[in-house]
Amino acid sequence: MSGSPDRPIRIGIPHRTRKEETTGQHDKLENYLRAVREAGAEAVPISLGLSPEKLKAEAAALDAFVLSGSPADVDPALFGEPRHKESAKPDPDRERTDFALLGHAFAEHKPVLAICYGIQSLNVFRDGTLVQDIPTELSMEIRHDWENEKKEPEPFHKVQIDPNSRLAQLAGGSEAMVNSSHHQSVAVAGSNLKVVARTEDGVVEAVEWTGDENWVMGVQWHPERMAQKDALAKALFGELVAAAKRAAAEK
Repeated sequence: MSGSPDRPIRIGIPHRTRKEETTGQHDKLENYLRAVREAGAEAVPISLGLSPEKLKAEAAALDAFVLSGSPADVDPALFGEPRHKESAKPDPDRERTDFALLGHAFAEHKPVLAICYGIQSLNVFRDGTLVQDIPTELSMEIRHDWENEKKEPEPFHKVQIDPNSRLAQLAGGSEAMVNSSHHQSVAVAGSNLKVVARTEDGVVEAVEWTGDENWVMGVQWHPERMAQKDALAKALFGELVAAAKRAAAEK
C-alpha cells in the first residue's frame, strides 16, 4: 500500500466479540474508536465475520491496528494447555481475525497496539502462554479484575516499567498508575516479545516487540478508557499513530 505521511492514517480495530457485533453492542468498542480519532487517525471497525479473502483485503487497506479487549478468553488449546475451570468461552471468530491481522502486520511492518485480551492474543500468536486465572494460579496481592462495573469504582494499581523500554519513554519514567480489568495475563512471553512492565505482585502488564524496528506494543490495562485524561494513555495512542505515519511514508 503506497502512501504519504500527509494522507489520513487508517487504524483498524476488531470488534470485541462476534456476539457484540451482531447484537449491536458497540458502546465499549466506541472507547477504542474515540481514542484513535482523538490521536488524529481514522478509526475503522473490523468485522469478525469477514471471509479470509475480505479480511486480507481489509488489512491491506489499513496502516496499523489496535487489538481490543474482550470478555472472551483465548482458547488454551492454542497454547497447548487444558482449559481452566475459570476460563471464559473462546470466540473463534475473534481469534481468527486477530491472528490474520497480526500475520499481516508483522509481514508488512505495520504498527500494533494490543490491549488486554489483545496482549494475550498477541502473545499466543507469538507462541507464548497465558496465566488462565490469576486469582487461582498466582499469589495475588493486587486486585486485577473489575468484578462489578456498574456498582464499583474501577481499580487502579502501580506498574513497574523497564527503564530501557519504549514504554518508559512514553511514561516519562519507570512507574505508572493504570486501570485493571482482567483475570488472565501473559505467562511465558512469546518469540521476540520482551516483558517491559509488571505489577509489584509479578503479573505481566506490558510487552514490546524486539524482532525488528516495527512498533508493536501490548498492554494489559485499558488505555482507551483513560485516553481523555491520562498522559500515558494519550501517548500510547499518539505514538501508534506516529509510528503508522512513519511506516506509511516508507512504503
